[in-house]
Amino acid sequence: MTNLLSRGRLEVETDLLLGAEEVLLPAGMTVQAAPAVAAASQSPPEPARFDPSLFAATPPKPHARSDAEPPPSPQPSAKPRATPSPSPVAARASESLLPNPLVDRVSAPAASTKAERLALLDQLHARECPHCTTATAHTRLVFGEGNPDAELVFVGEAPGETEDKIGRPFVGRAGEKLDEMIHAMGLRREDVYIANVLKSRPPDNRTPLAHEVDGCGPYLLAQLSVVRPKVIVCLGGPATKLLLATELGITRMRGVFAKVELGRAEGAPFEVPVMPTFHPAYLLRNYTVETRAQVWEDLKKVLTAMGRPIPTRAASRSS
Repeated sequence: MTNLLSRGRLEVETDLLLGAEEVLLPAGMTVQAAPAVAAASQSPPEPARFDPSLFAATPPKPHARSDAEPPPSPQPSAKPRATPSPSPVAARASESLLPNPLVDRVSAPAASTKAERLALLDQLHARECPHCTTATAHTRLVFGEGNPDAELVFVGEAPGETEDKIGRPFVGRAGEKLDEMIHAMGLRREDVYIANVLKSRPPDNRTPLAHEVDGCGPYLLAQLSVVRPKVIVCLGGPATKLLLATELGITRMRGVFAKVELGRAEGAPFEVPVMPTFHPAYLLRNYTVETRAQVWEDLKKVLTAMGRPIPTRAASRSS
């Protein structure tokens, strides 16, 4: 905060909507948008090709905000961000990665199948997690669900109000939007695996604290080590910052692959590409052609990394 104040302004990125309940500014202080990323090439970037039918073309009806969705906040207008290759965003991302705070120290119990290992890991977490066994603000633990052999894993930050009541990840309105995203990729929810960094809902839906992540986060790494996906998608700023140990905001990280190392606790480390993108709740609050196009571009990169074709309009409607 001292360095920001010394420059006479405070930069606030849109990813604050994804994890901060509110932003407090000193009297007389104003909010300015972070400077746009300059393109590395003189040639104009190819415009994003986005088929609106791949997401719901009609804006969602206004709905009462649940505690699982942070309150909206005014956002500065910005032009669509170019992503030339090589990307200056990728360079900044690699320079800003810190030592991973999620320590890979949990090994899933041995079993004959991945599904059995995940079930035993679920029981181990419920019995021994340093955070969730002492937390009191939640109703149910939300371990994760999906295909144990999934090529694609979606990682969120923590359970919200609806997830806490039901005990499943991404089942509220943000979950419905995630289902649309998965369907647009030509996949079904049962084809992927979905989990959160924290398995219990934080008090008042606040952003996870460092000691909570340190206690619960290793169980996420153990989950990912069992599934061994081809690609991980981080949904929103907080999940991206926690998993990739970066201080960059989601508006700068999204659309650029990073890597995370898994399996160290089992003595067989391997790397998995991670794609950060906007949280589905952010899309619900910022339902524009631009934001949908940005997310779709991210998902197309994920499909390419998985070796899957990009669905056409007809295919997405019939799937």
